[in-house]
Amino acid sequence: MDESYLTGEPFQITKTTGSLVISGAINGETALTIRTTKIAADSRYAKIMEVMRESESKRPQLQRLGDQLGAIYTPVALAVAMLAWFLSGDSLRFLAVLVIATPCPLLLGIPIAIISSISLCARRAIIVKSPVVLEQIAGCRTAIFDKTGTLTYGEPALTEQLVATGFDPKEVLTLVASLERYSKHPLSRAILAAAKAQSLTLPEANAVSEQPGKGLVGTVSGHQLQITSRNKLIPQNLPGTDQLPPIVGGLECVVVIDGHYAAALCFRDAPRTESRSFVNHLAPKHHFDRVMIISGDRESEVRYLADQVGITEVHAQKSPEEKLTIVRAETAKAKTLYVGDGINDAPAMMAATVGMAIGQNSDVTAEAAGVVIMDNSLKKVDEFMHISRRMRVIAMQSAVGGMALSLIGMAFAATGHLSPVSGAIAQEIIDVLAVLNALRAAFQPKVIHDL
Repeated sequence: MDESYLTGEPFQITKTTGSLVISGAINGETALTIRTTKIAADSRYAKIMEVMRESESKRPQLQRLGDQLGAIYTPVALAVAMLAWFLSGDSLRFLAVLVIATPCPLLLGIPIAIISSISLCARRAIIVKSPVVLEQIAGCRTAIFDKTGTLTYGEPALTEQLVATGFDPKEVLTLVASLERYSKHPLSRAILAAAKAQSLTLPEANAVSEQPGKGLVGTVSGHQLQITSRNKLIPQNLPGTDQLPPIVGGLECVVVIDGHYAAALCFRDAPRTESRSFVNHLAPKHHFDRVMIISGDRESEVRYLADQVGITEVHAQKSPEEKLTIVRAETAKAKTLYVGDGINDAPAMMAATVGMAIGQNSDVTAEAAGVVIMDNSLKKVDEFMHISRRMRVIAMQSAVGGMALSLIGMAFAATGHLSPVSGAIAQEIIDVLAVLNALRAAFQPKVIHDL
C-alpha cells in the first residue's frame, strides 16, 4: 500500500495478515479484505484533519503592504492639510490638499499589481489561493521542505548496481529488465526506467513466474533468472553469496543467474534533478537564512536525501502534530516558507507564513496551502518567488511613486498654487500613471526563474 501522503514513507508497504492499515492509504495491485477496528473519528486521517482545523484557528495574521504604507501616508496628508489651513487661514487650501492627497495609488496600484501577478501565475500553472502570500514570500527567511514528493519524485529509482565477480553490469541489467517487464512489483518500474536510460535492447523472457513472497523467476536468452530478496537468497546457499554487500538504507533486490549470485540492486527515493541547484540558490538569490527538511520518513532515508541536495538541518520521523509544532516555533522566529505535497503536510502549511503545495495529489493539501503548484516541479516554486518579487517592486513603484507625486502636489496646494479642481485633475493623472505601471505585472518578464 502507498502511505506516502500520510507518513512520508516513499515506498509501497507490504501488508500481510494482521498488519495495520492506515485510513487514507492507497491500495496497490492486490485486493485486500480489511477489518475495521476503530471508528472514523479515531482514524489517522481524521486526526490529521483535526490538527489542521486547530492549526487554521491559529494561522499567523499578516499585515498587508497597503496597510503598512497607509499607516504612514494618511497621518502625513492630514498634517499637511491642517498646517496649510492653520498658517494661511484659507479653508480652500485644506480642501485642495485633501483632494490631491486621496490615496488612490494605494487603493488601486497595489491591488492591480497583485491581480496582474495572480493572472501571470495562473498562466504558469501556479494557482494563488491567498493573495497575501505574494506580498509575504519575499520576506521569508526560513525554507522548510517535506521530503517525499517534494524534493524527491516520491518513487523508487535504481541508484546502485553491485555486481558479483564474473558478471557484466550492463548484461545483468538487460536480463533483469527483460524479466521485470512481466512483473507488477513496484520496483519493476524503476528497473525498466534504468534500462531505458541506458538504451538497452531487451530480449524476450520465457517461463515467467511470480509467486507471492517467492520473487520473480524466468528464462531470458537461455539464462535462468531469479529475482528475490536477501532473506530468501541466503537459505539457498548458492555460489557467490559470500559477495553479498552489506545492508544499506532504501530497498534492495538480489539477482541469481544460472544458480549463481549475480548482483544486488539498490533503490532509493531519488532526488529531483533540480533539487540541489534549487536549494543552493535559495540563500544567494532569495535571501533565505536557513533551509531544513521535516519528514515522516526514516532517519537514514532523510539523511541520504539531505546529503544529496545540500541540506544540513534535518527532522526525520515526524508526525503531522510534530511537524506543526516545529513550524510554529520557526515561524515565531522568522517568516517561513513550507513546501510539501502530502496530507500530513497540511497542518504545517497552515502554520507557516507561506504554505505551498506541489502537485495535485490531495484536496486536503491544496485546501491548506496558499499557493498550489500544478506541475510537480521545483522550477515553478522558483518562478513564483520571482513573480512575487517583481510584483512587490512594481506595487511599490506604483504606490510610493504615486504618493511621492501626491506629496509634491500637496506642497503646491498648501502654498496656494493649486485649486481643489486643479488638484482633482492632477490626482487623476497620478492615478492613471500608477494603474498603468501596476498592469506591467501581468506581462511575463524575460527571466522568470534562475535555475
